[in-house]
Amino acid sequence: MSKQTPLYDLHLSLKAQIAEFGGYEMPLWYPSGARREHLAVLTGAGLFDTSHMAVIHVSGPRVFDLLQHCLTKDLDRCIGKSRLPLSPGRAAYGAFLTPEGHTIDDTVISMLDEENFMLVVNAGMGATITNHLSSETEGLSPAPAIENLSDRMGKLDLQGPKSAIILASTLEKPEILCEPFPFFSFKGHFDESSPLYGDVRLSDGSHILLSRTGYTGEFGFELYMKPVRLESVWRLLMKEGERHGCIPCGLAARDSLRTGAVLPLSHQDIGDWPFINHPWEQALPFAGDEGGFTKTFIGDEALLRNRGKGFFTYPFAGFDLRKVQVGPDTAAVNSGGRRIGTVLTCVTDVAIDREGTRIISINSPDRPEGFRPKGLCCGFVRLTEPAKRGAIIEIKDGRRSLPVMIMDDLRPDRTARRPISSMLPADLRRSADPNK
Repeated sequence: MSKQTPLYDLHLSLKAQIAEFGGYEMPLWYPSGARREHLAVLTGAGLFDTSHMAVIHVSGPRVFDLLQHCLTKDLDRCIGKSRLPLSPGRAAYGAFLTPEGHTIDDTVISMLDEENFMLVVNAGMGATITNHLSSETEGLSPAPAIENLSDRMGKLDLQGPKSAIILASTLEKPEILCEPFPFFSFKGHFDESSPLYGDVRLSDGSHILLSRTGYTGEFGFELYMKPVRLESVWRLLMKEGERHGCIPCGLAARDSLRTGAVLPLSHQDIGDWPFINHPWEQALPFAGDEGGFTKTFIGDEALLRNRGKGFFTYPFAGFDLRKVQVGPDTAAVNSGGRRIGTVLTCVTDVAIDREGTRIISINSPDRPEGFRPKGLCCGFVRLTEPAKRGAIIEIKDGRRSLPVMIMDDLRPDRTARRPISSMLPADLRRSADPNK
């Protein structure tokens, strides 16, 4: 039986189209439609209920050793171009693998302090990852504590260029937005037992963990809170956000946004095959050009054996907005008509179009005057042979065949990494500055 998030009745009152996803009944889209929701995240803001995601708290003196052993990411070398160690207040992306190198699930890991970490994994995966971590604690003394917080935590994603402006009017202390707050960092906590509790509070009294992360490729935040606070925070953000173009957004827009940003969906774009030869190798700890890794972890030897062979995953973009229906029989074929792989994801990113051989976005600074994108089909293919950027292949379902181009990136000029200062008007920066 499917579960529901605490906002299920609110979604129904907003006339959301509901469908099952990850074991939860979730909004696919609202009456505004997935196209408008997608565009809102690039031009204003969108608010997503993501309380179906699972959260795990891992703690103890040996917790770092456990995570280094289980995660693909090298937590000693993961922050910035200098590859600094993960530190309190920072987050990183990695994956949990089987000994064969296949994906169990991916995760965003946040370091609360030296002995406390928060893992966000996919819906329905809380128990799986909890059990996986527990099975690897042998020999660690004292054994780390692993707590599955699934359904005991509420989460909202506020994504889009106006999200900082909306937050500035809802935070009790908006000056935290003017303090150092880089991409993949966080502040505050929702649990009163945490030393970080009280660092971030909204004007309705809600204590939250505020993270500069998201799943859209665009500037934004993720807000974690106790489930009882979800509806109050949703209404507060929507009330302040309406004048900035903020609208509720569902899973359809989340899917098209993350695809255009070249972000994988676990168990679809990464899954029961080796976690290598794909666009997400930043989650792997390659040791320069030596061909090895900077640390050992579960599945590492299998990955190195499969590097440059087996399956190859690539982003692709079509030449118009038409797409194919992904299924077990949806094929990728070469110019000679021979099947060379499968289609993992296929969506339409309505914010992009082609200008000759180049893809441009509604946020591209050099877009032509009056640019009105029609949208492009895009997604990921898993091939049985390597392909070069610019190669043309066809993707086929039971009713249509479409030419697409192998790419190394999709929607250009994404905003996720922009400094907060560039997303706040000067008057808001001055009013939030505690040293003015």
